[in-house]
This record gives sequence, C-alpha cells and structure tokens, in this order.
Amino acid sequence: MRTYPKFYITKKEERAARSGHPWVYGEEVTKVEGRYGNGDLVDVVTEKGKYLGTGFVNDNSKIRVRLISTNTNDKFDEAFWERRLRYALDYRKTVMPGDDYKCCRLIFGEADQFPGWTVDRYNDLLVIQTLSLGMELRKHLLIPLLVKLLRSDGEQIAAVYERNDVKIRLLEGMEEGKGWFALSGEVIPVSPVTAICENGIYYDVDVENGQKTGFFLDQKYNRQSVARLAKGKRVLDCFTHTGSFGLNAAKGGAVHVTAVDVSGEACRMTARNAERNAVADRVEVVQADVFALLDKLEAEHSWDYDFIILDPPAFTKSRKTVRNAASGYKDINMKAMKLLPRGGYLATCSCSHFMTEDLFVEMLQEAAAEAHVQLRQIEARQQAPDHPILWNVPETNYLKFYIFQVV
Repeated sequence: MRTYPKFYITKKEERAARSGHPWVYGEEVTKVEGRYGNGDLVDVVTEKGKYLGTGFVNDNSKIRVRLISTNTNDKFDEAFWERRLRYALDYRKTVMPGDDYKCCRLIFGEADQFPGWTVDRYNDLLVIQTLSLGMELRKHLLIPLLVKLLRSDGEQIAAVYERNDVKIRLLEGMEEGKGWFALSGEVIPVSPVTAICENGIYYDVDVENGQKTGFFLDQKYNRQSVARLAKGKRVLDCFTHTGSFGLNAAKGGAVHVTAVDVSGEACRMTARNAERNAVADRVEVVQADVFALLDKLEAEHSWDYDFIILDPPAFTKSRKTVRNAASGYKDINMKAMKLLPRGGYLATCSCSHFMTEDLFVEMLQEAAAEAHVQLRQIEARQQAPDHPILWNVPETNYLKFYIFQVV
C-alpha cells in the first residue's frame, strides 16, 4: 500500500511521463489527493489512478513534480541514493578513464536522475550546484555519501564548495548563496582557487567567482579536436574565457594565437594560464568586444588568421528569444567566414539548448550563403560524455560543435 500523496495528470502529460520525461508541469495536474509539503515525495498517476512515477513536488515551480523513479518497489532511503550515486560514478570511470576522471562532471542533473543537481570535480575539490528543492532538502545526506564513495575508491577529496548563486533558485522558493559545505569534523580550506590539468594543460580554477562552477568541462574533447588541426596555424580564439581553446591550439603547434574576451578578469586569467603552460610567447591576449573586433577586422580586410574559434556564451535561455539569438550567432559566424582565406578553418558552437541542432545548422547555412563561401565539414561533435544525453530528455542535449574548412 503506497502512502505518498497522489498527483493526477492529463493524458498529454501522461504521454510525456511514459516516454521517460521526468518533468510534470503544474498546468497538467488535474487533481491532488493527500497532504504534502514542498520538497516531499509524491506519486504521479494517470487520470484513472494508474501509477507512473514518484518525484519531488514544489508548488513554487512551473515544474510541479520532478520524477526520480518509475519503480513501485523503490524505497527512497540511504541505500537507494547510494546505489544511484555509485551508478553515476561507475559510468564516469568508464567514459572518463584515467586522469580525465580527476576533472569531470560527476552528476549531470536529470541525466543521472538527480533532478536539478550538478556535481563537478576539480581534482580534490567538488563543486555542487543545487537547483531543485527536493535535492536541497536531501543534500546533507547526499554530499557526505558521495564523498564517502569517492574516498572508498581511493580518490582524494579535500572539500566541497556550493555554487548556489543562481537566480533560478528563487523560482524554486530557495535563497541564493555560495560557500563551503561543512563536512563533519573536517577543516574548511582557505582558498577557493584550485589547479587542474585538462588535455595536458594546467589551469587555475576559481570555484567561488568563476562562471558556472568555475570551468567549462563539457568542451574537453572538442578542445582536443581543435589542437589536432592547429599546427602551423594563426588562430583567433573568440570568447576565450580562461583561454582553454587557445591554449589547446598553442599546445597543438599554432604559430600564434590571439585570445579575445570582453572581460578583463578573463583576459588576466588567460594570460596567467598561458604563462603557466609556457606558451605566452605565442598567445596574445586582447580585451575587446568580439562583435566589434570582427567588424574592425572585416573593415580592414584582414587576412591575419587561418583558424577562427567561436565559443560564445548562450545567446538565448528561452524559446522566446531564440530567433534574436540566431541572428547573433549568424552575425559572428558570417563575419568569421568572411575573414578566413579559402582553405581556412572554423570551429563554431552553441551551448544553448533552445538553439536546437536544426536551428544551428540552418543558421550556419545562411551565414555561409551570405559570406559567399562553402563549408567542408570536418567534425560534428557534442558535449563530453560526462554530460550524458538522454534521448527522452531533450533538455540534456545542449552543446553543438562543428569544425569546418572554408572552401
């Protein structure tokens, strides 16, 4: 006999749930039986009362219920969560073997059946972002359990930092904030800056002030693809952030890299990373607005670069603005195509889920037509496998990455 409150949903939402999508939207709930508090576990059932799954409820959110299980035999105790954490870790050890496991995403929200929960590992430091109330209420169980499992595998974990300074928490009825998570009986570190090595390149990562959780791990293998093509090239790395694509190009043998970002702090960090990796003599760091710089280079009829990398931030975070975002993507891609000589190389990407694969490809085709060039595709890639894509949850598929030769 199940004791959880019941949430009856429409046939439309039933189809989504049966397909494996874990979100139940508030407007699709037709009736509720039983008492509950936000963050509690509830059962989701069909209009006729047939069980579909169990998840966290939150009346503050548009996503009323986030399903975590479709198995009526599951008991949501410590053993349940330990099994689920172990499953996620074993997957990472398989797809991110060796040193890559030291620096990767250990938990990727819904893709690992931890709704709204992200855990990134930077060597001995874990950085956690919690965006759903259900996970927030259980983090004091989950975080020590995760650390215990990692240490039992021989992994050195020194501390945990929380990056909950994101406005989406307000929509879930939670406060924003960031700081160290106190593991029982352990000393909290003084510095939030740690060192990582990715693809043989060393970086300082500031988990307190860096974007997202401090570093963009999802482009790890895409950076390797850029490095393989960079030998002998003059590279323009746009939206460089911490210099990761440019540094990979330099390590790959580029004769010169110009790394551009509008952020002064990003430029300073890129310069430090270039020094640290002994490529500062070939990496020039420029603080500038990328759109304005591309306009300037086009006006000057510059042919200084034979490899351009475009790794912009997400231009859209909603369906309402996706067309405007497409215009921005098209603008920078068209300008880059015009700046490249025939035979030059372009790496371009979008990290917005709302800029779908079809829209991104359509944009690239239009940009190429307006630039009067043809594109020879070298690679089409996605996010690294520590950010797994569930085919029944399209929101987990967000990163598009292409490498072309302009012909």
